[in-house]
Amino acid sequence: ALNAAVEAGRLVDVTPDSVAADSLGARRASAAALHAAQQDRVHSVTVPDEEIIRARRALWDHRRLAVEHGAATALAALTAPIGGHPGRTLPEQVGVPSGGYRPQSGERVAVVLCGANTDPSDLAHKPEHFA
Repeated sequence: ALNAAVEAGRLVDVTPDSVAADSLGARRASAAALHAAQQDRVHSVTVPDEEIIRARRALWDHRRLAVEHGAATALAALTAPIGGHPGRTLPEQVGVPSGGYRPQSGERVAVVLCGANTDPSDLAHKPEHFA
């Protein structure tokens, strides 16, 4: 909703359609959020569901943290390929509508993780069936 409002330059209604919709799927951004997003050095970044799922899975596989998709979204933005181009040389500062974000030199970023809105059963590896 926020990215759509930033692109339109005004508040708009959207139909949330994402694995993170249960926690991040607002139908409309607030006027205060749009105003904040229109300030200098503020970037609205979206990432595809595949990157959100990858980030959530990595948190489980490498740290045993069961987080909701909405929480994994921030990590996905920081670890997703910029503009969907893996291996591309990254400039110091990039905020693109459909890719990742790389902090500026010296910029500090925090990702808040929460697992309250998740079903950890889908993180368990399913046994492979052999024919």
